[in-house]
Amino acid sequence: MQRLFFALEMPEPVRQALLCIKAPVDGARWQSDGQLHLTLLFLGNVQKETVPGIGLALRGLSLPPFDLHVRGLGCFGQPETPRNLWAAVTPEAPLIALHATLKERLNSLGFSFEKRPFRPHITLARFKKQRGSVQSLLAEHGEDEFGAVTVRDFVLLQSTQGVRGSDYTVVERFPLTESP
Repeated sequence: MQRLFFALEMPEPVRQALLCIKAPVDGARWQSDGQLHLTLLFLGNVQKETVPGIGLALRGLSLPPFDLHVRGLGCFGQPETPRNLWAAVTPEAPLIALHATLKERLNSLGFSFEKRPFRPHITLARFKKQRGSVQSLLAEHGEDEFGAVTVRDFVLLQSTQGVRGSDYTVVERFPLTESP
């Protein structure tokens, strides 16, 4: 079994800007440079023999490339006791469309997906039981501009648990192309 998900990779300047947010906050497990990405769709544990079908279902996807801006911070949970600190992305519409297309294309392979609405973001830190407040980070960096991203492709990533959290390996890259 492979733990798989679709994601957008972030360019180096955006990752470096996001890494500068790191601050001492109780309970925060900060993402490393290699862990910064935007999750499009989580597949979970997938049988190895299913992976070629995933690639086949998504090759030749006809969606145009688009631009994103990484700007501002937010959190899931209350700022005093967050579950997750994240960077926001705009516009959300092309990401929501890509997410919906991925789900539609993969339905025939028997995947079951989360029911909650897709909320595009880049996770910066995760919190366990002991949670410190991120209010000061939100106040200080809540409107910061972290950079622009031209999205020309997305990737299928394999997540492997490592010593310092998850390690991600690209399984396949899928280009976005406008229909002729």
